[in-house]
Amino acid sequence: MSVEFCTRCVISNRRPSSVVEFKNTGQDKHYIEFQNGVCSACLYADMKESINWEDRELQLKELLDGHRSNNGYDCIVPGSGGKDSAFTAHILKYKYGMNPLTVTWAPHLYTEIGWQNFQNWMHVGGLDNILFTPNGKLHRKLTRLAFENLLHPFQPFIIGQRIIGPLMAKRFNVPLVIYGENQAEYGNPVDQNASPRMDNKYFQGDEAFFGGVSEKEIAREYGFTTNDFTPYRPIDASGVQVHYLGYYLKWDPQEMYYYAAENTGFETADRTQGTYSKYSSLDDKIDPFHYYTTLIKFGLGRASYDAAQEVRNGKITRAEGVDLVRKYDAEFPSKYYMDFLDYIDITDQEFWEIIDRFRPSELWEGRALRHAVS
Repeated sequence: MSVEFCTRCVISNRRPSSVVEFKNTGQDKHYIEFQNGVCSACLYADMKESINWEDRELQLKELLDGHRSNNGYDCIVPGSGGKDSAFTAHILKYKYGMNPLTVTWAPHLYTEIGWQNFQNWMHVGGLDNILFTPNGKLHRKLTRLAFENLLHPFQPFIIGQRIIGPLMAKRFNVPLVIYGENQAEYGNPVDQNASPRMDNKYFQGDEAFFGGVSEKEIAREYGFTTNDFTPYRPIDASGVQVHYLGYYLKWDPQEMYYYAAENTGFETADRTQGTYSKYSSLDDKIDPFHYYTTLIKFGLGRASYDAAQEVRNGKITRAEGVDLVRKYDAEFPSKYYMDFLDYIDITDQEFWEIIDRFRPSELWEGRALRHAVS
Protein backbone atom coordinates (compact mmCIF):
# COMPACT_ATOMS: atom_id res chain seq x y z
CA MET A 1 0.00 0.00 0.00
CA SER A 2 1.69 3.19 -1.18
CA VAL A 3 1.51 6.33 0.95
CA GLU A 4 -0.78 9.05 -0.38
CA PHE A 5 -1.52 12.40 1.24
CA CYS A 6 -4.85 14.17 0.90
CA THR A 7 -4.65 17.06 -1.54
CA ARG A 8 -6.94 19.15 0.68
CA CYS A 9 -5.58 18.55 4.21
CA VAL A 10 -2.42 16.89 5.54
CA ILE A 11 -3.68 13.42 6.48
CA SER A 12 -2.38 10.33 4.68
CA ASN A 13 -4.13 7.17 3.56
CA ARG A 14 -2.47 5.35 6.44
CA ARG A 15 -4.78 6.94 9.00
CA PRO A 16 -6.71 4.09 10.68
CA SER A 17 -10.46 4.26 11.04
CA SER A 18 -11.43 5.16 14.59
CA VAL A 19 -13.63 2.15 15.31
CA VAL A 20 -13.04 0.66 18.76
CA GLU A 21 -14.17 -2.91 19.34
CA PHE A 22 -13.72 -5.09 22.40
CA LYS A 23 -12.00 -7.78 20.33
CA ASN A 24 -9.88 -5.22 18.50
CA THR A 25 -6.39 -6.63 18.01
CA GLY A 26 -4.97 -3.25 17.17
CA GLN A 27 -3.82 -4.66 13.84
CA ASP A 28 -6.86 -3.67 11.78
CA LYS A 29 -6.09 -2.52 8.26
CA HIS A 30 -9.15 -0.33 7.93
CA TYR A 31 -7.88 3.02 6.75
CA ILE A 32 -9.38 6.35 5.82
CA GLU A 33 -10.90 6.36 2.33
CA PHE A 34 -9.78 8.60 -0.54
CA GLN A 35 -11.74 9.75 -3.58
CA ASN A 36 -9.81 11.48 -6.36
CA GLY A 37 -7.06 12.39 -3.93
CA VAL A 38 -9.40 13.77 -1.24
CA CYS A 39 -9.86 12.02 2.12
CA SER A 40 -13.28 11.11 3.52
CA ALA A 41 -12.85 13.59 6.39
CA CYS A 42 -12.49 16.47 3.91
CA LEU A 43 -15.44 15.17 1.91
CA TYR A 44 -17.55 15.19 5.07
CA ALA A 45 -16.31 18.70 5.89
CA ASP A 46 -17.76 19.75 2.52
CA MET A 47 -21.05 18.06 3.39
CA LYS A 48 -21.24 19.93 6.70
CA GLU A 49 -21.43 23.19 4.78
CA SER A 50 -24.69 22.12 3.14
CA ILE A 51 -26.37 20.77 6.28
CA ASN A 52 -29.31 22.77 7.60
CA TRP A 53 -28.00 23.30 11.12
CA GLU A 54 -31.13 25.11 12.27
CA ASP A 55 -33.13 22.01 11.41
CA ARG A 56 -30.57 19.83 13.19
CA GLU A 57 -30.88 21.98 16.31
CA LEU A 58 -34.67 21.54 16.23
CA GLN A 59 -34.07 17.79 16.15
CA LEU A 60 -31.80 18.15 19.17
CA LYS A 61 -34.44 20.07 21.10
CA GLU A 62 -37.01 17.41 20.27
CA LEU A 63 -34.65 14.70 21.50
CA LEU A 64 -33.93 16.55 24.74
CA ASP A 65 -37.59 17.34 25.39
CA GLY A 66 -38.29 13.62 25.29
CA HIS A 67 -35.78 12.92 28.05
CA ARG A 68 -36.39 15.64 30.62
CA SER A 69 -36.85 14.33 34.15
CA ASN A 70 -38.81 15.96 36.94
CA ASN A 71 -36.73 14.26 39.58
CA GLY A 72 -33.16 13.43 38.61
CA TYR A 73 -30.70 13.59 35.76
CA ASP A 74 -31.79 14.03 32.16
CA CYS A 75 -28.70 12.69 30.43
CA ILE A 76 -25.20 11.35 30.94
CA VAL A 77 -22.23 13.24 29.48
CA PRO A 78 -18.96 11.26 29.52
CA GLY A 79 -15.75 13.27 29.46
CA SER A 80 -12.67 14.55 31.21
CA GLY A 81 -13.41 18.25 31.44
CA GLY A 82 -11.34 18.91 28.35
CA LYS A 83 -12.62 21.45 25.87
CA ASP A 84 -15.04 19.12 24.06
CA SER A 85 -16.77 17.52 27.05
CA ALA A 86 -16.74 20.86 28.88
CA PHE A 87 -18.58 22.44 25.96
CA THR A 88 -21.01 19.53 25.63
CA ALA A 89 -22.12 19.38 29.26
CA HIS A 90 -22.23 23.14 29.79
CA ILE A 91 -24.28 24.00 26.72
CA LEU A 92 -26.73 21.18 27.42
CA LYS A 93 -27.30 22.53 30.92
CA TYR A 94 -27.27 26.28 30.37
CA LYS A 95 -28.61 26.71 26.84
CA TYR A 96 -30.93 23.74 26.52
CA GLY A 97 -32.06 23.40 30.13
CA MET A 98 -30.97 19.82 30.74
CA ASN A 99 -29.66 18.43 34.01
CA PRO A 100 -26.65 16.36 32.92
CA LEU A 101 -24.60 14.03 35.07
CA THR A 102 -21.01 14.11 33.85
CA VAL A 103 -19.02 10.88 34.26
CA THR A 104 -15.27 10.50 33.92
CA TRP A 105 -13.07 7.48 33.35
CA ALA A 106 -9.93 8.71 35.09
CA PRO A 107 -6.74 9.30 33.10
CA HIS A 108 -3.80 7.01 33.73
CA LEU A 109 -1.81 9.83 35.34
CA TYR A 110 -3.37 13.26 35.71
CA THR A 111 -1.32 16.23 34.62
CA GLU A 112 -1.48 19.30 36.83
CA ILE A 113 -3.42 21.29 34.20
CA GLY A 114 -5.66 18.29 33.51
CA TRP A 115 -6.67 18.02 37.17
CA GLN A 116 -7.22 21.77 37.35
CA ASN A 117 -9.49 21.75 34.29
CA PHE A 118 -11.38 18.76 35.65
CA GLN A 119 -12.03 20.60 38.91
CA ASN A 120 -13.03 23.78 37.05
CA TRP A 121 -15.53 21.77 35.02
CA MET A 122 -17.60 21.33 38.18
CA HIS A 123 -16.68 24.37 40.27
CA VAL A 124 -16.70 26.99 37.51
CA GLY A 125 -18.97 25.21 35.05
CA GLY A 126 -21.49 24.24 37.73
CA LEU A 127 -21.92 20.55 36.94
CA ASP A 128 -22.26 17.27 38.81
CA ASN A 129 -19.66 14.57 38.20
CA ILE A 130 -18.76 11.01 39.04
CA LEU A 131 -15.04 10.24 38.69
CA PHE A 132 -14.42 6.53 38.15
CA THR A 133 -10.86 5.34 38.73
CA PRO A 134 -10.20 1.72 37.71
CA ASN A 135 -8.02 -0.72 39.64
CA GLY A 136 -4.59 0.87 39.20
CA LYS A 137 -2.64 -2.37 39.43
CA LEU A 138 -4.75 -3.97 36.72
CA HIS A 139 -4.87 -0.89 34.51
CA ARG A 140 -1.09 -0.61 34.52
CA LYS A 141 -0.78 -4.24 33.48
CA LEU A 142 -3.35 -3.86 30.70
CA THR A 143 -1.61 -0.74 29.45
CA ARG A 144 1.72 -2.55 29.36
CA LEU A 145 0.26 -5.52 27.49
CA ALA A 146 -1.38 -3.22 24.96
CA PHE A 147 1.92 -1.39 24.48
CA GLU A 148 4.01 -4.55 24.17
CA ASN A 149 1.64 -6.49 21.93
CA LEU A 150 -0.03 -3.78 19.86
CA LEU A 151 2.00 -0.62 20.41
CA HIS A 152 -1.33 0.83 21.54
CA PRO A 153 -0.95 1.97 25.17
CA PHE A 154 -4.32 3.72 25.12
CA GLN A 155 -6.39 0.66 24.21
CA PRO A 156 -7.56 -0.15 27.79
CA PHE A 157 -8.31 3.52 28.46
CA ILE A 158 -10.32 3.84 25.23
CA ILE A 159 -12.36 0.77 26.14
CA GLY A 160 -13.13 2.20 29.58
CA GLN A 161 -13.81 5.67 28.25
CA ARG A 162 -16.22 4.29 25.66
CA ILE A 163 -18.15 2.11 28.09
CA ILE A 164 -18.40 4.47 31.09
CA GLY A 165 -21.28 6.45 29.57
CA PRO A 166 -23.75 3.61 28.97
CA LEU A 167 -22.53 1.81 32.08
CA MET A 168 -23.49 4.75 34.29
CA ALA A 169 -26.68 5.27 32.29
CA LYS A 170 -27.75 1.76 33.22
CA ARG A 171 -26.75 2.23 36.87
CA PHE A 172 -28.67 5.51 37.26
CA ASN A 173 -31.54 4.60 34.93
CA VAL A 174 -30.86 7.57 32.65
CA PRO A 175 -31.53 6.34 29.11
CA LEU A 176 -29.78 9.15 27.20
CA VAL A 177 -25.99 9.47 26.81
CA ILE A 178 -24.50 12.37 24.84
CA TYR A 179 -20.93 12.44 23.61
CA GLY A 180 -19.35 15.38 21.78
CA GLU A 181 -18.39 14.75 18.19
CA ASN A 182 -18.50 11.48 16.29
CA GLN A 183 -14.88 10.43 15.80
CA ALA A 184 -15.95 9.06 12.42
CA GLU A 185 -15.95 12.70 11.31
CA TYR A 186 -12.15 12.59 11.22
CA GLY A 187 -11.52 9.53 9.13
CA ASN A 188 -14.19 6.84 8.91
CA PRO A 189 -16.40 6.38 5.84
CA VAL A 190 -18.60 9.44 5.28
CA ASP A 191 -21.84 7.51 5.72
CA GLN A 192 -20.94 6.72 9.34
CA ASN A 193 -21.78 10.36 10.10
CA ALA A 194 -25.31 9.98 8.78
CA SER A 195 -26.76 8.81 12.09
CA PRO A 196 -26.89 10.83 15.33
CA ARG A 197 -26.51 7.64 17.37
CA MET A 198 -23.66 5.36 18.31
CA ASP A 199 -24.46 1.75 17.45
CA ASN A 200 -24.93 -0.33 20.62
CA LYS A 201 -22.77 -3.05 19.04
CA TYR A 202 -19.77 -1.13 20.41
CA PHE A 203 -20.78 -2.13 23.93
CA GLN A 204 -21.64 -5.77 23.25
CA GLY A 205 -19.56 -8.94 23.40
CA ASP A 206 -18.60 -11.81 25.66
CA GLU A 207 -15.43 -10.45 27.22
CA ALA A 208 -12.82 -7.76 26.75
CA PHE A 209 -9.45 -8.23 25.07
CA PHE A 210 -6.34 -6.21 25.88
CA GLY A 211 -3.28 -6.31 23.70
CA GLY A 212 -4.94 -9.19 21.88
CA VAL A 213 -5.16 -11.19 25.14
CA SER A 214 -8.46 -12.14 26.75
CA GLU A 215 -9.38 -11.12 30.27
CA LYS A 216 -9.47 -14.79 31.32
CA GLU A 217 -5.91 -15.34 30.13
CA ILE A 218 -4.70 -12.18 31.86
CA ALA A 219 -6.45 -13.10 35.11
CA ARG A 220 -4.92 -16.58 35.06
CA GLU A 221 -1.42 -15.40 34.13
CA TYR A 222 -1.09 -12.39 36.47
CA GLY A 223 -3.16 -13.28 39.52
CA PHE A 224 -6.30 -11.21 38.89
CA THR A 225 -9.88 -12.40 39.08
CA THR A 226 -12.39 -12.09 36.27
CA ASN A 227 -14.42 -9.80 38.55
CA ASP A 228 -11.53 -7.31 38.39
CA PHE A 229 -12.46 -6.76 34.74
CA THR A 230 -16.04 -5.69 35.47
CA PRO A 231 -15.55 -1.99 34.52
CA TYR A 232 -14.11 -2.96 31.11
CA ARG A 233 -16.50 -5.75 30.24
CA PRO A 234 -19.03 -5.33 27.42
CA ILE A 235 -22.54 -4.61 28.62
CA ASP A 236 -26.08 -4.96 27.40
CA ALA A 237 -26.83 -1.36 26.44
CA SER A 238 -30.42 -2.03 25.42
CA GLY A 239 -32.71 0.77 26.54
CA VAL A 240 -29.88 3.32 26.33
CA GLN A 241 -29.55 5.78 23.45
CA VAL A 242 -26.06 7.15 22.80
CA HIS A 243 -26.05 10.33 20.68
CA TYR A 244 -23.41 12.66 19.29
CA LEU A 245 -23.91 16.37 19.93
CA GLY A 246 -21.79 17.01 16.83
CA TYR A 247 -24.59 15.61 14.68
CA TYR A 248 -26.90 18.38 15.85
CA LEU A 249 -24.49 21.30 16.30
CA LYS A 250 -21.73 22.13 13.84
CA TRP A 251 -18.54 20.92 15.49
CA ASP A 252 -15.37 22.99 15.44
CA PRO A 253 -12.72 22.06 18.08
CA GLN A 254 -11.23 25.54 18.24
CA GLU A 255 -14.66 27.10 18.84
CA MET A 256 -15.25 24.49 21.56
CA TYR A 257 -12.04 25.68 23.18
CA TYR A 258 -13.15 29.34 23.15
CA TYR A 259 -16.51 28.38 24.67
CA ALA A 260 -14.97 26.17 27.38
CA ALA A 261 -12.42 28.83 28.31
CA GLU A 262 -15.15 31.44 28.72
CA ASN A 263 -17.70 29.30 30.53
CA THR A 264 -15.99 26.47 32.42
CA GLY A 265 -12.60 27.88 33.40
CA PHE A 266 -10.77 25.69 30.88
CA GLU A 267 -7.11 26.70 30.68
CA THR A 268 -4.28 25.77 28.36
CA ALA A 269 -0.73 24.80 29.19
CA ASP A 270 2.54 24.94 27.32
CA ARG A 271 2.53 23.64 23.78
CA THR A 272 1.87 19.89 23.75
CA GLN A 273 4.93 17.98 22.59
CA GLY A 274 4.35 16.43 19.19
CA THR A 275 2.11 19.25 18.02
CA TYR A 276 1.72 23.01 17.93
CA SER A 277 -1.53 23.09 19.90
CA LYS A 278 -1.88 24.26 23.51
CA TYR A 279 -5.39 22.93 24.16
CA SER A 280 -5.19 19.28 23.06
CA SER A 281 -4.05 16.21 25.02
CA LEU A 282 -3.77 18.06 28.33
CA ASP A 283 -5.30 15.59 30.79
CA ASP A 284 -3.07 12.55 30.84
CA LYS A 285 0.71 12.10 31.03
CA ILE A 286 0.34 8.94 28.93
CA ASP A 287 -1.60 10.65 26.13
CA PRO A 288 1.49 11.88 24.22
CA PHE A 289 2.67 8.28 23.89
CA HIS A 290 -0.63 7.30 22.32
CA TYR A 291 0.10 9.75 19.52
CA TYR A 292 3.80 8.89 19.36
CA THR A 293 2.88 5.26 18.77
CA THR A 294 0.47 6.26 15.99
CA LEU A 295 3.42 8.06 14.42
CA ILE A 296 5.46 4.87 14.56
CA LYS A 297 2.72 2.59 13.19
CA PHE A 298 1.07 4.90 10.68
CA GLY A 299 3.49 7.76 10.05
CA LEU A 300 1.02 10.25 11.55
CA GLY A 301 1.57 12.04 14.85
CA ARG A 302 -0.46 14.51 16.87
CA ALA A 303 0.43 17.49 14.68
CA SER A 304 -0.97 15.67 11.63
CA TYR A 305 -4.31 15.12 13.36
CA ASP A 306 -4.50 18.68 14.68
CA ALA A 307 -3.44 20.35 11.46
CA ALA A 308 -5.76 18.22 9.31
CA GLN A 309 -8.89 19.25 11.21
CA GLU A 310 -7.82 22.90 11.38
CA VAL A 311 -7.29 22.98 7.61
CA ARG A 312 -10.76 21.50 7.11
CA ASN A 313 -12.28 24.08 9.46
CA GLY A 314 -10.55 26.95 7.69
CA LYS A 315 -8.34 27.93 10.63
CA ILE A 316 -5.09 27.44 8.71
CA THR A 317 -4.11 26.83 5.09
CA ARG A 318 -2.82 23.51 3.85
CA ALA A 319 0.62 25.06 3.33
CA GLU A 320 0.66 26.19 6.96
CA GLY A 321 -0.45 22.71 8.01
CA VAL A 322 2.38 21.11 6.04
CA ASP A 323 4.93 23.34 7.78
CA LEU A 324 3.49 22.56 11.22
CA VAL A 325 3.49 18.81 10.60
CA ARG A 326 7.07 18.85 9.36
CA LYS A 327 8.16 20.85 12.39
CA TYR A 328 6.36 19.03 15.21
CA ASP A 329 4.93 15.65 14.17
CA ALA A 330 8.01 13.53 14.95
CA GLU A 331 8.94 15.36 18.16
CA PHE A 332 9.55 12.89 20.97
CA PRO A 333 7.35 13.45 24.07
CA SER A 334 10.22 13.66 26.53
CA LYS A 335 8.38 15.63 29.25
CA TYR A 336 6.56 12.63 30.71
CA TYR A 337 8.82 9.87 29.37
CA MET A 338 10.08 8.69 32.77
CA ASP A 339 6.52 8.74 34.12
CA PHE A 340 5.45 6.49 31.24
CA LEU A 341 8.32 4.02 31.80
CA ASP A 342 7.53 3.89 35.51
CA TYR A 343 3.79 3.50 34.91
CA ILE A 344 4.14 0.38 32.74
CA ASP A 345 7.33 -0.80 34.50
CA ILE A 346 9.73 -1.05 31.55
CA THR A 347 13.23 0.25 30.90
CA ASP A 348 14.39 2.74 28.31
CA GLN A 349 16.01 -0.11 26.35
CA GLU A 350 12.81 -2.16 26.41
CA PHE A 351 10.82 0.88 25.26
CA TRP A 352 12.93 1.36 22.14
CA GLU A 353 13.08 -2.33 21.38
CA ILE A 354 9.28 -2.45 21.36
CA ILE A 355 9.01 0.79 19.38
CA ASP A 356 11.47 -0.40 16.72
CA ARG A 357 9.71 -3.75 16.39
CA PHE A 358 6.57 -1.98 15.18
CA ARG A 359 8.13 0.34 12.59
CA PRO A 360 6.68 -0.66 9.17
CA SER A 361 9.50 -0.95 6.67
CA GLU A 362 7.44 0.85 4.05
CA LEU A 363 7.21 3.89 6.35
CA TRP A 364 10.58 3.87 8.10
CA GLU A 365 14.20 3.54 7.06
CA GLY A 366 15.92 2.86 10.33
CA ARG A 367 14.52 5.59 12.57
CA ALA A 368 13.86 8.03 9.74
CA LEU A 369 10.45 8.41 8.11
CA ARG A 370 10.45 7.56 4.43
CA HIS A 371 7.47 9.78 3.62
CA ALA A 372 6.61 13.32 4.60
CA VAL A 373 3.63 15.48 3.70
CA SER A 374 4.30 18.06 1.01
